[in-house]
Amino acid sequence: MAVWKRIASDRVLQITTVIAGLSLLLARPRLADIHFATLWSVLGMLTLIQIFEYLHVLDVAAYHLTSHAPDARRLTWMFMLLAFGSGMFLTNDITVLTLVPLYLRIARKHQLPQILPVSLIGMTANLGSAVTPFGNPHNIFLVSHFTVAPSTFFRWSLPLAVCSILFLFALSFFVEPRPVPTISIANVQIAPRPFIVALGVALLIFLGVFKIIPPYVGTCVAIIVALGVAPRIMANVDYALVLTFVLFFVVVSNISQVSVISDTLKALEGDHLSVYFSALGVSQFISNVPATILLARFTGHAQALIYGANLGGLGSLVASMANLLTFKQYCAEGSASPRRFFAGFAALNGIGLVVMGAVGWFLLTLTA
Repeated sequence: MAVWKRIASDRVLQITTVIAGLSLLLARPRLADIHFATLWSVLGMLTLIQIFEYLHVLDVAAYHLTSHAPDARRLTWMFMLLAFGSGMFLTNDITVLTLVPLYLRIARKHQLPQILPVSLIGMTANLGSAVTPFGNPHNIFLVSHFTVAPSTFFRWSLPLAVCSILFLFALSFFVEPRPVPTISIANVQIAPRPFIVALGVALLIFLGVFKIIPPYVGTCVAIIVALGVAPRIMANVDYALVLTFVLFFVVVSNISQVSVISDTLKALEGDHLSVYFSALGVSQFISNVPATILLARFTGHAQALIYGANLGGLGSLVASMANLLTFKQYCAEGSASPRRFFAGFAALNGIGLVVMGAVGWFLLTLTA
């Protein structure tokens, strides 16, 4: 019952359902437009994330990394390091949901800066998730849609990762180095055997994302492992996100059958820079996941769309689900007013969109 209530109360799913219903006035969805490989991969990743959550992997890493940070700036570096790595493997959303409340609890206890560090954690999670094909849902979709080889994907993503790290590190110097007392490590342990099994499941899902094996294989194994470790793990999987993806495909299928819309998008997506800037811009208004699914139908410029979708997660509050989650977590646990946080968060993300947007443009001109 709790699972159904959580699905029904998901605001993004509710909005997407309304949009999908309205799109039925334009056309009827085609089964061929539903990307089942992506749905399998997303479900597998969401299951794996909950396995890692149950094993307290991120909690243990966070406590160990932050236990000896001498000041707020270095504490922020520790959280950013963890956010970048976690974003690569556990997605930007789960990273924000775990690390932002943990940082805010420490910050409240020791009167540390909140707005800038939390904003940096959110931005770092977004940019870290761009590095791997399973760091976020739109990367999973794009790798599957364009059949991008692992070597090709990482050849594109690693230069962006290096530039992202340098940019974020530069911003972190604006964090006031206020002294921090030694933070005790919580008594949380990782069970080694389930953790090793979970790593094996992660490998299978990775192979499925790149279509080396059928995507459903890793997902089915993940579900079996979750049920074996603790059946309640499956109750925490974000099924609303999977259903939201289904509805995204329905909406895109319907509107792409309208000749005026499809002709306009085809005209806009003629070259790689047009694709890149379209993805950056559209993401600011409808979020980068639906923007990706929409634009992918009208272009073959995979690198430009991957760059545009990932960097398009910076900027507005709705540009990425992780941005909304960061804001929501701060409103629940932060000390300053939500309005002050929003102003700081928006300013930093705006700077990030401009700077990293220029970096993405430069990398595209070098490699495309």
